[in-house]
Amino acid sequence: MFEAKIWKLGDDIDTDIILPTEYLAMKSVEDMKPYAFSPLRDDLAKNIKPGDIIVAGYNFGCGSSREQAPEVVKALGVSCIVAKSYARIFFRNAINNGLLLIEQPDLFDEVAEGDIAKVTPGQEIVVNNKSYPIASLPENLMDILNAGGLVKAMRHKNGLE
Repeated sequence: MFEAKIWKLGDDIDTDIILPTEYLAMKSVEDMKPYAFSPLRDDLAKNIKPGDIIVAGYNFGCGSSREQAPEVVKALGVSCIVAKSYARIFFRNAINNGLLLIEQPDLFDEVAEGDIAKVTPGQEIVVNNKSYPIASLPENLMDILNAGGLVKAMRHKNGLE
């Protein structure tokens, strides 16, 4: 279980909003971090603190398949994203990069930015004394998340770490 401050976004947050194209040529994800979400809110990346969560509406991560989008969110220190739904390729890219994604259909409509969420992965999210059930991810995906991403999980599985 962990507690986290909520940053609330909307529907259809695409990968161009998460990380605009003009910053993809930077040398590292660390260099890209200040520009995350800049088309939406210039100050969001600098205000997100390690452990915070993003709560969003439908279709989070739609658009291009750029892997830098979930990488930069993870680099910001976001502990998880809770959304009504995700674009499929963003979902898999996020898991492969060790970023926890949770689908929950009601939370977005009932919380405010700045609220504190208590997240118990695979069980529930509690905000303002109300519990929102969440499904657990399959064991193979949890193994990837727990390892910190797909490459680390495969290195561990193959005895390389």
